[in-house]
Amino acid sequence: MPRQNRQVVLRARPAHNIDADTFDLRTEAVPALADGEALVGVRWLGIDATQRTWLNPDATYTDPVAVGAVMRGSGVGQVLESRDPRLPEGQWVYGDLGWQEYAIARGEGIFGVNPVPPGIEPRHMLSVFGTNGLTAHIGITRVLGLSGGEAVLVTGAAGGVGSLAGQIARLRGARVIGTAGTAEKVRWVTDVAGFDCVNYHDDVHAALRTFTPSGLSAVFDNVGGPLLETALDNLALGARVALCGSISSGYTAAGYGRGPANYMQLAFRRARMEGFVFFDHVADFPSALRELAGWVADGKLVWNETITTGLHRAPDALQGLFDGMNLGKQLIALPEAP
Repeated sequence: MPRQNRQVVLRARPAHNIDADTFDLRTEAVPALADGEALVGVRWLGIDATQRTWLNPDATYTDPVAVGAVMRGSGVGQVLESRDPRLPEGQWVYGDLGWQEYAIARGEGIFGVNPVPPGIEPRHMLSVFGTNGLTAHIGITRVLGLSGGEAVLVTGAAGGVGSLAGQIARLRGARVIGTAGTAEKVRWVTDVAGFDCVNYHDDVHAALRTFTPSGLSAVFDNVGGPLLETALDNLALGARVALCGSISSGYTAAGYGRGPANYMQLAFRRARMEGFVFFDHVADFPSALRELAGWVADGKLVWNETITTGLHRAPDALQGLFDGMNLGKQLIALPEAP
């Protein structure tokens, strides 16, 4: 009997929050492999806020997930059968595996499936050595071009990207302050990640004035909305703002957040605001990963994981990112399927 593959498929595009009507669980037989393919038993899924944008009907930086299709998403797994000499049986791999128990690996590169490098814990390819770490590193070093002594704000500082971005800024000699939504998250950023943090439910404007009376020289924004406006009101001359996300909008079909009402602060402060997507910087990946690996080996870079078990819980985990349920990277652990 062929293996049976449980999959999470998009049933209907949500207008607002992800709910019980958004996804279905489907089971289908795993097809036979063709030449150049490998069968992967999926063990970990990475849950990222950007996946919510793929549920909307219009393309953003990538096409939406089709209704009836397996939900797209990064994953880590182990090769069970192979007709691809690049991926022998037993090899751990990472890439776009989707929300399912088994995936067929075809192709390689940034949108394919690749071997986990030797010596790396496989699931860390979904966080510090994956999209999160590369996004944080590129945003801080390439987009902001951060140098020592600068005053930097990182919004969403307890999330998978923000927690790394704040530490990378600190490691490059900047003075860093972050924002987070609970006392627990503020403590984790301060005590574990090692940079200042303020609860965004408090007076962030006053906190920034105390932190840097002369203004922020750089902002790494994951949140948008009122927090971005507060940041713009506290810019120094010649400041730079990197737009990584706008999670406060919920990424619903209604849009990805309103434009800041005080955008003219960019003109008054002769500042620059730039959006970016990490995969536009593939040439920088090797140097970024070398630096990240060095910091990890030296114990200078830390991260947290929120782990949920079970494929069926992936939809709630994605919605939970917008409800503030995660600390650090949200992962789904999949028990080994028969």
